Amino acid sequence: MTGLRIANCSGFYGDRLAAAQEMVDGGPIDVLTGDFLAELTMLILAKNKMADPRSGYAKSFLRQMEEVMGPCLERGIKVVSNAGGLAPARLAEELDGLASRLGLSPVIAYVSGDDLMERLEELSGPSGGFAHFETGEPLGSRQVLSANAYLGGFPIARALEEGADIVVTGRVTDAALALGPAAWHHGWGANDLDQLAGAVVAGHVIECGAQATGGNYAFFEEVPGAEHIGFPIAEVEADGSSVITKHEGQGGLVSVGTVTAQLLYEIGSPAYANPDVVARFDTIELTQLGPDRVGISGVRGEAPSGRLKVAMNYLGGYRTTLTMMLTGLDPAGKAALFERALWASIPGGKQSFSQVEVELVESGRSDPADNALALSSLRITVRDENPEKVGRAFAAKVTELALASYPGLFGGGSQTQAYGVYWPSSLPTELITPQVHIGPAVTPVAQPVPRAGEPVERSRACLPPPPRGELVEAPLGLLVGARSGDKGGDANLGVWALSEEGYGFLAHFLTTDKLKELLPETRPLEVRRYELANIWALNFVVVGLLGEGVAASSRIDGQAKGLGEYLRAKVVPVPAQLLERETGLLERETGRPEREKGTI
Repeated sequence: MTGLRIANCSGFYGDRLAAAQEMVDGGPIDVLTGDFLAELTMLILAKNKMADPRSGYAKSFLRQMEEVMGPCLERGIKVVSNAGGLAPARLAEELDGLASRLGLSPVIAYVSGDDLMERLEELSGPSGGFAHFETGEPLGSRQVLSANAYLGGFPIARALEEGADIVVTGRVTDAALALGPAAWHHGWGANDLDQLAGAVVAGHVIECGAQATGGNYAFFEEVPGAEHIGFPIAEVEADGSSVITKHEGQGGLVSVGTVTAQLLYEIGSPAYANPDVVARFDTIELTQLGPDRVGISGVRGEAPSGRLKVAMNYLGGYRTTLTMMLTGLDPAGKAALFERALWASIPGGKQSFSQVEVELVESGRSDPADNALALSSLRITVRDENPEKVGRAFAAKVTELALASYPGLFGGGSQTQAYGVYWPSSLPTELITPQVHIGPAVTPVAQPVPRAGEPVERSRACLPPPPRGELVEAPLGLLVGARSGDKGGDANLGVWALSEEGYGFLAHFLTTDKLKELLPETRPLEVRRYELANIWALNFVVVGLLGEGVAASSRIDGQAKGLGEYLRAKVVPVPAQLLERETGLLERETGRPEREKGTI
């Protein structure tokens, strides 16, 4: 069999609507996938379903399918998506109605079994169960809004095996959208661990859409046609190797750099766990095969843990965020005055709220060239189970200070909102049985159990020596790329070098202590560092940076999307000769203009 061409047209709920049609019309593909779910999305869908029991799925997927369902059926293109969210059966019903209106007759399947809301009492046990992944604390009596186990790719493979043209799921792992079709096409079983691991890596690369083809790329000036970037394609071979590419004529770039950036996105340990296999990211080999074609090979797989991740969201309470602008001199003094006056005006003061977070951003410049450059900001977030305490009563006290606080006062508060808290847990795999539904037929799909094998030996590649010679001060981002994101309440920060010598500098320079020195917000937190010498990269996990998860975070950058660029902007001592070589690397290898030296 030849490689299976899997094209992804969505990286999140809200991604480009036209991408599905662009991928179907742009060139030959075998499978069209769409990834719509994230931890925050599940909370949003839960709230939607509470307001309207007939919702709970990604409605934009229906609009995409209206455009491409006919062409997909004509060309034999399978469609696989997790757009079902919390209501895959409802989405399948809507797709069936859409097909009838279009005069089409696709075989539509949906996968269930991930939604645990009706099984919470059964699965929690007498101790309250669902221990938190990091802290071990039991869930207890928290008011759960959504609870979903992460399923793997074999239920998708089974649906395709039974003749489905369109498969919609609830919560499966993002990589399962690629692994399922690849396992079906190539006939892989539970013991084909290296092949499954290769498909997991390919799926991880394409799952976030245009992030693999130049979107959000650290060296964005290298990306041609960045105004309208094409979406990625993974050509997955029978041995689990793959080629990442895109349609010709569409904007974007597929390079070792763009693929590396996406490999580092929202990961933790190099042992990347999925329900079907543990993919060893420290065995990945990347090769630039040609323009916009990057080969992925050498990926090794280990048997899965026998447990499934469970993502839960519960109602945390209510919050309001106040943002006051501080102009000109002594922003710290002005902020302190405002805080003293605010808490003095509220009965019980600061302690009357269940939680208070204060952040002063002293961004105003000395001798500012214009008014905007004189501004600093004070952000105060108050939380409580009682919405009235953080609502009008709080806003009224802020208003009363309008003429009775620091000079130049202006600003205001956000609308009071309910917020959810993310709760990660796990369950033994045997407690969850996915089901494939095609028409009236229901097929249980027990998780295949691979034979226990020898664990893959961790890559022990020696660190290259650090470059020697004269040091000069320069932004770190001239030598390295970075990509960052959220992992529940944690943040991940992947950093990669442009050459082996550059990795020698990076690996020796950027220790966890140095990271904490450069990023003061991380100093009180646990920081885990992982080495991926095979792709000249480091990955850091900053535990607890986002508090109780994206939905509850009050940080300005609540999903840690800018954490990598924040690090790259730091000016540090770097080897002068390495800086000269690396900043000219682009011109030598691609013929494009080299990056401007000494700027960010």
